Amino acid sequence: MSSASSPDPSSEVVIRPIRAEDAEGAYQLRLQPSSIECTLAFPSLRPEQTRRWIESLGPDDHTFVAVLEGQIVGQAGLHVDQGRRRHVGSLGMCVHDQFQGRGIGRKLLAALLDIADNFLGLVRVELEVFPDNTPAIRLYESAGFEHEGSKRKAIFRKGRYCDGLMMARLRRQEAS
Repeated sequence: MSSASSPDPSSEVVIRPIRAEDAEGAYQLRLQPSSIECTLAFPSLRPEQTRRWIESLGPDDHTFVAVLEGQIVGQAGLHVDQGRRRHVGSLGMCVHDQFQGRGIGRKLLAALLDIADNFLGLVRVELEVFPDNTPAIRLYESAGFEHEGSKRKAIFRKGRYCDGLMMARLRRQEAS
């Protein structure tokens, strides 16, 4: 299904791990205006770069897609750090412009946090978001993420350097 088609809104979104055959859909998703605006994606991204990125994912990369009637309408990833930061994961996500505000981001975030909590035992999950991305910030806050500070002039965006808002969710360690 092409990215211009609109799946039936009553259909159920399926959240599942990304697969090699998802490269074209993931490529199209990353070219959406909001993906270019609110992530580190470039408008010059080529399909083979997306394919190589999917093929390069390792055991510490937990990436999901949201699929609606065969179309990829969202993507999210949790990447576990190494060594003495093995208890930390960082996440990123995006949702197709035409499907924002329908709970897809919430479902993707829930899948990532399930992996973090129930399979990896991560203590800290962190992310960076643009301070003007209010819908994303509200979603992260609703899942227990807290503001930790900003990285000044961290990202080149719209022809100028801008800040990134750092957020994290800390999980209490339960007694054995």
